[in-house]
Amino acid sequence: MRETLVEDEAAQGGLAVRESAAHLAALVEGSDDAIISKTLDGTITSWNPAAERMFGYRADEIVGRSILTLIPEERRSEETAIIERVRAGERVPPFETVRRRKDGSLVDLSITVSPVRRADGTIIGASKIARDISERKAVEAQLARQAERLTHLNRAALLVSQDLDLERIVQAVTDIATELSGARFGAFFYNVLGDEGESYLLFSLSGAPREAFERFGMPRNTAVFDPTFRGAGTIRSDDIRKDPRYGLSAPHHGMPEGHLPVVSYLAVPVISRSGAVLGGLFFGHDEPAMFNAEVEELVEAVAAQAAVAMDNAHLHEAARVEIAARVKAEEELQLTLAEMRHRVKNTLAMVQAIAAQTFRETPAAERQSFEARVRALSDAHDLLTERHWGTVSAGEMIERALHAFDKMKPGRISLAGPDAEVPASRALLAAMALHELGTNAVKYGALSGDAGTVAVEWDMVKESGRDRLRLHWSEQGGPPVAPPARTGFGTRMLERALRGQGGSAAIEFRPEGVCCTLELPA
Repeated sequence: MRETLVEDEAAQGGLAVRESAAHLAALVEGSDDAIISKTLDGTITSWNPAAERMFGYRADEIVGRSILTLIPEERRSEETAIIERVRAGERVPPFETVRRRKDGSLVDLSITVSPVRRADGTIIGASKIARDISERKAVEAQLARQAERLTHLNRAALLVSQDLDLERIVQAVTDIATELSGARFGAFFYNVLGDEGESYLLFSLSGAPREAFERFGMPRNTAVFDPTFRGAGTIRSDDIRKDPRYGLSAPHHGMPEGHLPVVSYLAVPVISRSGAVLGGLFFGHDEPAMFNAEVEELVEAVAAQAAVAMDNAHLHEAARVEIAARVKAEEELQLTLAEMRHRVKNTLAMVQAIAAQTFRETPAAERQSFEARVRALSDAHDLLTERHWGTVSAGEMIERALHAFDKMKPGRISLAGPDAEVPASRALLAAMALHELGTNAVKYGALSGDAGTVAVEWDMVKESGRDRLRLHWSEQGGPPVAPPARTGFGTRMLERALRGQGGSAAIEFRPEGVCCTLELPA
């Protein structure tokens, strides 16, 4: 009975081993990665279908041959190092390399190598798993080319953007574009306006002496040159001599004798933002097919940068004159504003003096309140004068209006809102309204004690398609609030002024503190 059980267990164990081996074989056969085994002397002993697809060899063609069949001559030292590590029992982690296919082409691979052992642990060979990384390498190469291209274009942009001298710009552009294109020589023919408005053609050269062109005169609008000078588009030819437009124009019917040899040809128009053709970049090489689509795109990008730089250079003189005129106008404006500010301050000082005489019999608190309003009005005028009575930042206006109260009660007033622009007349009203609210808070509200706070929030809102400044004042932590028996002078004055400007004011006397919402057209 015991013998029978032992035999059954042995049979089951053998079946499990066979099933495991079959499963492993199926994995190897179905893998997308090439899986190759070899002896320690480099003889290939197994070869899965993925290896056949990757390298082009059938298993019966390659098994029994040396692994060096797949390794380019300059990389065979890799195999020596791999075998040394395998003999030492090490697993070789993934590394990137190149191997040779049956047709002689090279393939980029990521390879992992592990020792193969007998049951007793003796190392008898190695197993290699190879993954094709050609697509990733191609993407990396493309990214590297794009990065290099951007570097060149940034260098070109930096060079041409640093100068406003037309002659230096066109020479820099010609040198850069000739270098980037790989041309034997390059030329930039460009239009210039003279002092009396007449147009004439100049040129810069790179890669050839100036006398190589000067004796042939300026290019005419021949069939080859015409599309460039008209701005019709880029012309790229592997051999311009075979172009149907070549040789149609007298007297030379092609390149004149002694001209620099041109086979590969590339011409790119330089076009202003206005659409006017500023000139053309021309490149030549004495060998065919030297300019590809990538070079064409690169030179077109340089031409676009050149157009911007040339536009800037053309506008520079006019801009200089205009700037000088604006500087003079600004100086006159500043003088006028300073004079107006001086006169307003004098007027307000006179108002204060008159008020002091008029109110000398009134209680001091009333005089001080009036004088504070005049000072607030003066401060608001100062801010608006600094901004030329145009628009002013809502945040800056609110901060300036409440500065005295914040200084008196530091850390008790919080401000929050966007940096919106408000017209001067509206800003003046808002500043005066905030002064009234601040004065009341110090006298009777949240700022009259030691713990109360004021939160001021504002935002720009749309109402009937128009922007409005909405400002919310909220007090907390002060003495209990009750509605006043009558409306004060300051409140009545501001409510009327706000209505006159299309605004509104809503005041709530909540027990926990005064809340006020102001709205003004922006």
